[in-house]
Amino acid sequence: MAVNEPVTKPFTDAIAEAEALVASARFAESDADRAEGLDYLAGGISSILQLARTHSKSHPTFVTSTGPYAKMGLDNPDTIYYHATVEPDATYIVRGVRGSTADLSFQVLRGDYTPTNVPGGDDAFDDRRIPIADDGSFQITFGPAVPDPAPGYFVLGEGSSMLAVREVYSDWAVQRRGSVTIERVDTVGTAPDDLTEARAARRYAIAASMLKARINTWFNFPKWFYLDEPVNTFTAPRTTPGGLSTQYSSVGHFDLPAGRAMVVTVPRSDAPYQGFQLGSLWYISLDYVNHQTSLNSTQAQVDPDGMIRMVISDRDPGVANWIETTGRRRGILQFRWQRVDGPVGLELGPNCVVVDDADVPDHLPFHEQNRIDADGWAQRIAERQRAFAWRMLG
Repeated sequence: MAVNEPVTKPFTDAIAEAEALVASARFAESDADRAEGLDYLAGGISSILQLARTHSKSHPTFVTSTGPYAKMGLDNPDTIYYHATVEPDATYIVRGVRGSTADLSFQVLRGDYTPTNVPGGDDAFDDRRIPIADDGSFQITFGPAVPDPAPGYFVLGEGSSMLAVREVYSDWAVQRRGSVTIERVDTVGTAPDDLTEARAARRYAIAASMLKARINTWFNFPKWFYLDEPVNTFTAPRTTPGGLSTQYSSVGHFDLPAGRAMVVTVPRSDAPYQGFQLGSLWYISLDYVNHQTSLNSTQAQVDPDGMIRMVISDRDPGVANWIETTGRRRGILQFRWQRVDGPVGLELGPNCVVVDDADVPDHLPFHEQNRIDADGWAQRIAERQRAFAWRMLG
């Protein structure tokens, strides 16, 4: 660092670099797109500063990785995310109480925000692999390879740097999150080193690196995994690249000019969690609190034939399963099935058709049962807002 150079300069330089990248996005076609990009950057700045300040290899703690006000990586509206820093040659005890959410999962990540290519075994698993007491409590261990590991011991592979935890809701208003803590065996009961100016400067440097990596990684993700697919289609269900071993996904991207809508039909799955969401080309969720931009199989209206039929459009089609584009012409489509016991086959995946707004009822065989008026819609959104507020309180 140059003499008298501000300690914060690496981070402020990174902010300027990230802002230039956001400003240059070719897909940002409107003022709303650009405003969303700047808000996305603001969330990244606040989140990265928190992560840099809580980042501790010697005394790890779980922190919120992403959330409604600091989004990244096409965050799932139904998920609470946590993570803690780990090292592959150390041993960690994770204790908690299982809540009533649809899924609780653990994933070991390697590198900054970069998951392993083919998760499995000790890399990614749900709570069916851990011993849980009758009162919901559990204790598991992560550490180096050991001979004859006991149940509840999971190996940290080479390069392990992060332990991610996800709690996934189906019913926001009823299900409750659990609790989870982590301690490093060889440092518990001690205090971390005192903060120095040099360490504070290093935190800003780390934050700068993390912010640039975060913006660059997720900025390119749609191009890598979505935009090469034919527009207004879905992939066949597949295991999620770099995701959970018990998760399948079906993805796509939409382009719906004014006056056009997409009708999506998917069987109501027996999987404990089945969810759908829209995302922006910034690769983040849309506003899922004040708008219905996502639905899971508990929230969605299911037709008498066992199908969930959703209408994606900017214009209100007057049906309960309207998925709002909130003024966007283009965006991301994402289905997830989690805690599955076997493959999610093509027959369980979505089908879609793009039609004129006026023709939507012709593609809803139970249209009369699907209808909802303005007062009913306002009540639906109010219930969503209240359930979200209740969920975030735990």
